[in-house]
Order: sequence, then C-alpha cells, then structure tokens
Amino acid sequence: MAAAQRGLPLEQLVIGISQCCSVSKLRAHRLARGWTLREAVDRLQELGRSLDPNAPSPDVVQLSHWEKGREPRIAALQLLARLYECDLAGLGFAPDGQGSPALPQGALTGAGRETPGFEPERTELPATDSLANREAAVRRTVNRTLAATTVSPQQLDELDEYLLLLRQQYVYTPPETMLVDLLDQLDEVRALADERQPAGVQVRISEQIAMLATLSADSLMKLGRLSSSRAWYATARTAADDSGNSELRARVRAQAAMLPYYYGPIDTAVRLAASARMLCRGRPTATSAFASAAEARALAQQGDTQGAEAAIRLALTTFERCETGPENDAFAFPLRRLLLYLSGAYTAMGHTSQARKVQAEALALYPSRTGIDPALLHLEAAICLARERSSTEACQLASTTYLRVHPAMRTHILEERARQVIQILPPAAQRGRAAKELDQILALPPAQG
Repeated sequence: MAAAQRGLPLEQLVIGISQCCSVSKLRAHRLARGWTLREAVDRLQELGRSLDPNAPSPDVVQLSHWEKGREPRIAALQLLARLYECDLAGLGFAPDGQGSPALPQGALTGAGRETPGFEPERTELPATDSLANREAAVRRTVNRTLAATTVSPQQLDELDEYLLLLRQQYVYTPPETMLVDLLDQLDEVRALADERQPAGVQVRISEQIAMLATLSADSLMKLGRLSSSRAWYATARTAADDSGNSELRARVRAQAAMLPYYYGPIDTAVRLAASARMLCRGRPTATSAFASAAEARALAQQGDTQGAEAAIRLALTTFERCETGPENDAFAFPLRRLLLYLSGAYTAMGHTSQARKVQAEALALYPSRTGIDPALLHLEAAICLARERSSTEACQLASTTYLRVHPAMRTHILEERARQVIQILPPAAQRGRAAKELDQILALPPAQG
C-alpha cells in the first residue's frame, strides 16, 4: 500500500492527506492507498458482488460526488466502510466524530438487502427560489468556462456514460427533479474544465455541455421559467457551435424551436427549425426529420398551410430513410415523437381527421412509464373537438387529461396547452359550465389534483 511505502500507519496518513490537501476523508482513504477513481470503483464493485451477486454497483461519477461531500445512501456507506476497513466516522460522514463501528461480515447480505441500492442518487429538491438562483449561477459559470476545459479521455468516457443515463431518465422524470440532476452534472463537467485541452477533448466536453444545457432549457420551459429556458438554450447553442458538430448544432436548434412554438413568437420557431434543417444539408438523419417536423408544426401555427404540408412530406420522407436510434433517449427521434409533431401540425391547420389518426397511432406507441407527451396528444385531441364546436366534450377531455397527469408532471406547459382549448371555443361556450370547470381545475395547485 502507499501508506506502508511511506512508513506511516494508514489511519495517520489518511488524516495527514485530508488536512494538508484539504480533501475529504473519503478521498484521503483512496489517495492513501494510491488508487485512482477507477481502481477504487472496481474494488468497490467487486466487493459488492462478493457480498451479493445481484447488488447494483456505484460508478466513478458517484464516487467522485461522494468524495466531494455528498453523503451516500446507507448501503453505499456500509460498503465503503468495509472497503476502507474503518467505521463511518473514519469516512467523514458521522456527526461530531461519533461513528458506527465497522460492519460485521454479513451486514450487506440478508436483511441488509432491504436498504436501497446504488441507483443514481437524487439531491434533495431545493425550494423553487433556491433552484432558480442556482440554475442561473451554474449557467453563468458554464458560459465562462466553455473555452477552458481539462479532462482525461477516461473521465470523458465516464461522463458520457452518465450523460446517457440522464438522457434516458429524462424521458420519464418530472422536470424539476430532473433539473437538479442536470445542474449537478453540469457542475461536474465545469469542475473538470479548468484549462483548454486539445481539440478532440474540447469537442467532447462542448458536446456534453450542449446536451446538458439543452435538457436544462427544456426542463425550465416545461416549468414555465421562460427567460431562464431561453438563456440556457443560448448556452446550448454556444456549446454546440464550439464543438463543431453539425448534427448537434442542428439538434440543439430544432429543440430550441419548442420554446417559441409554445410561447411565441412563432416566427422565431420557424426560423430556428429552418436553420436546423439547413444545417443537416439534406442528410437523411433523425435530426433532419426532427427539424422538418418542427418546421412543419411551426409553419402550421403561423398559418402557412402550404409550407407546413411541404415540410410534413419532407419529414416523412427523411424519417423513412434514417436510423432513429433508441426510443428511451431524450435525444432520439422515434416514430412516436414524429407523430406528436405531425399531430401539432394537423391540429393547427384544422385537419382534425388526420390529427386524430396520428394521435391514436402515437398514443399506442408510448410505454406506461413516460413523460407528458401522451397528455399533449390528448389535449390536441381536445383542441380538435373545440374546433368542431364540440365544446363540452373538448373541455371534459382536457379536464380529464390534466387530472390524470401526476402532480409532479402538471407543469406550466400543460396548463397553457389546456387553456388553449378554452380560447378556441366560441365566446358563448367559454362562459359555459364545462369551460368554467376546466378553468377551475387549471387554477388548482398541483398537489390538489
């Protein structure tokens, strides 16, 4: 061991490293043994498997977070205590130095399996004002450090793996909860980005920041935090442009078109989607199909039926020729998402029969664990009913849809889409009972749903 080589007792070396290097005790234990993060994780995973072959295992990113002060769950603390042969106080997590003794041999098996495993950890959700201040501070810091990155290829691989996990979780996780994880990861990337690196490394760092910033912007848009969302989309475009990855540059712009599509100005949505399409340069990719579909529904909302129909044809043709990627990824563009965009276009153009057809087809493709897209499809079906002067049915469908959504998912974007049902109704129907009931439901705090 590194401690033995220096002729010092291990415990004394841990304390010395922690004090002189201003690092946590947990990190000092690893450094005292001369282990890299990867070596420590490999040993931790091997130990966990030996105690319980089916137990989940931590990764490098999690261990890095723990070494910087985030407290692991109890199962992780138990395993770390066994790995480093100390009690919880020795790890630096017990209050006032009063730690638990090292755990007995069977502590992580049998009854110990009732404790949570090593799922990606959730930071306790802060108050809305605190989260608002934090996201703004992180965004400003990310903007300042975009041009200064230092990280090893191995660390980049590990960050890429964790980013993929976040992209998969984003499909079904409530936006406010997801925003905490995204900001944590952006902080992690920024902490590793202190100095400019060779072009290949810089590209990958910028790509990661672009994707994380895009998902943060999308979360904020769903929550109705429009100015913050707009600012994060700008950060995402800066990072994507810095990467030089034309596919990612197009994807970020197509995604950013959602904000003005739902909240205006619609001209900006058209411009962003068209810019994304042109960046694809006619290549038959999922991003190209996404850009054309986004342009189609924006043009339809703008009232340009001819342009919207041309964009729909291009989106369909491109989609048939491209590889769409996995469905459980926020950056994929599977068939159900194409149909969601076509539903928006057909609904805006008043083509209700075509809209209903794609809505039904899309809804059949969504898994049980998903986000708000199915609710958006139902609300567009309600808009179709409102256009057909079926006022009561439209309001009832919108009310039912809104109430069925989990309270954590009842974000501002759903409320605004549901209010459009009322706005489309004739004036007399807007004063009717069904419309008033829908308005009252939308005014309820989420917890009362």
